[in-house]
Amino acid sequence: MSLFAVKNLRKRFGGLLVTNDVSLSLEPGDRVALIGPNGAGKTTFVNLVTGHLLPDAGTVHLAGSDVTADSPRKRVSAGLVRSFQVTRLFPEMTPLEHVALALLQRQGKATSLVSDYRRMPGLLQEASDILGVLELSAIANLPVSVIAYGQQRLLEIALAMALRPRVLLLDEPAAGVSSSDTVLIEKALARLPPELSVLMIEHDMDFVFRFARRVVVLAAGAVIFDGSPREVAADTRVREAYLGSYADEHAGA
Repeated sequence: MSLFAVKNLRKRFGGLLVTNDVSLSLEPGDRVALIGPNGAGKTTFVNLVTGHLLPDAGTVHLAGSDVTADSPRKRVSAGLVRSFQVTRLFPEMTPLEHVALALLQRQGKATSLVSDYRRMPGLLQEASDILGVLELSAIANLPVSVIAYGQQRLLEIALAMALRPRVLLLDEPAAGVSSSDTVLIEKALARLPPELSVLMIEHDMDFVFRFARRVVVLAAGAVIFDGSPREVAADTRVREAYLGSYADEHAGA
């Protein structure tokens, strides 16, 4: 039984079929990239999976349980966590305060003042450990407003990790990030727990090919490919729908 499975997911907006019988599964430790042209339905798919939209048909399963009707909060509690395409951080707060607040939320204590975490040694240590994994320790006590955008993207991943995901959905973690900061994100992802399943939406194909052990391609709301990075570059349908000349350069890589 897969850790995470989506079966025949469908979603219409008016007369437009945005998600067309999409099925996808993840095993523990999977590193999967979800790619496709703009308008392919990638963000709609993630919103359906995380409960921000309800499907017209199909199911979402996590660890053998049907979570299709569960709220986003309940799915997070069960271990299905996402990061967002645009950062949602508080400029005046520090990374340590952000992660501490996420840990308090996980513990059901989100109404506590952020300052309370300094009187909680266990929580403080866990927050520091998460920032360490993502190489953010050096800027842990700086306001978010003064840290680099790439570090803010890493902090988004740190917040997701604070919720102890079993399945982590990353929505374009390298969006708007310089190439040097993309390297930092790659290094951080390589240090995530090996048993964690990661599904990443990304347009940076170099990043995708270095990260993914498996690639799923969406086009017009349907899965047109599910296989290895080497195979995706050689697939005729994918070349026509999305990769084009990039596939020509990497088909033999």
